[in-house]
Amino acid sequence: MDPNPTLAAQLPPDDVAAIDQLGKIYQAFRAELGKAIIGQDEVIERLAICLFARGHALLMGVPGLAKTLLVSSVAQTFDLTFNRIQFTPDLMPADITGTDIIQESGVGGRREFEFIKGPVFANIVLADEINRAPAKTQSAMLEAMQENKVTVLGKTYTLLPPFFVLATQNPIEQEGTYPLPEAQLDRFMFLIDVDYPSFEEEKRIARETTGAARAALSHLLDGDKVLAYQQLVRRVPVPEHLYEYAVNIVRKTRPHQPESPQWIKDTVGWGAGPRAVQYLILGAKSRAALRGAYMASLEDIEAVASPVLSHRVITNFSAESQGMTSKKIVERLIKEMREA
Repeated sequence: MDPNPTLAAQLPPDDVAAIDQLGKIYQAFRAELGKAIIGQDEVIERLAICLFARGHALLMGVPGLAKTLLVSSVAQTFDLTFNRIQFTPDLMPADITGTDIIQESGVGGRREFEFIKGPVFANIVLADEINRAPAKTQSAMLEAMQENKVTVLGKTYTLLPPFFVLATQNPIEQEGTYPLPEAQLDRFMFLIDVDYPSFEEEKRIARETTGAARAALSHLLDGDKVLAYQQLVRRVPVPEHLYEYAVNIVRKTRPHQPESPQWIKDTVGWGAGPRAVQYLILGAKSRAALRGAYMASLEDIEAVASPVLSHRVITNFSAESQGMTSKKIVERLIKEMREA
């Protein structure tokens, strides 16, 4: 995107230069991931938006779509520590957070407790099939995601930033699972649908992943740089009318609000809360900065509306009987607001 002097004037020169640099880094990031991941351009963009907006993401997709490879590749590209947690019904909170074990101190044969960190102590944590774990274990992840800390045996340990949780769910196998409660779903900035590749992409997968090993990914950013760009994203200006738009679209998802359309009242049980407004604005800021723009636009908010709102709009039986999903409801709402 070409720099716009009028918009750039609202930012300090250092921030303008930093946004230009971030746009170049983002293009290099996509090129690096292209060495390991074929297709999934929209998924990659939404992951990057989440990362620089300091949010967490929930990936929904059937097995075999390279979700784990994608997340580990992101960690390599940004030179960040990465841990994968495979959620199972017997997984306990201590398996995630870590626990105290008895160690000999070496002084008079005395023994004392020493805290051994769990896999949640990483910059990027992949919570694979998070809905397979019981509520007690899910709550341990909830505290880490919301508070950036964990509590073990009454002691609190801080998770060093940047900290990014990416969880996956399998939408076709629900037997023996523990559905995430709405309160925990609300902690995820984006719900990202990972779909099947196109015909040409699948042909490339068949050709390129069954041959010689691929080249290693280059490191583009370290943790300190990621933190600096996360702060930069929050300084991206947003026009006043976009704050109003974000509030309006979220309030329209609530069936008990007077401004919500009748079809929303008929198909929605519960709408999105105030956190959705925050994530719409942060997502728009992040998308704008990644694309080299100096101000968030309506296009940016519309682009992030579906992944922000889809898991926060709870449909009722009437919607299900009509085949109306949360995603379709959000898409219709965006279209109506655009045409109004």
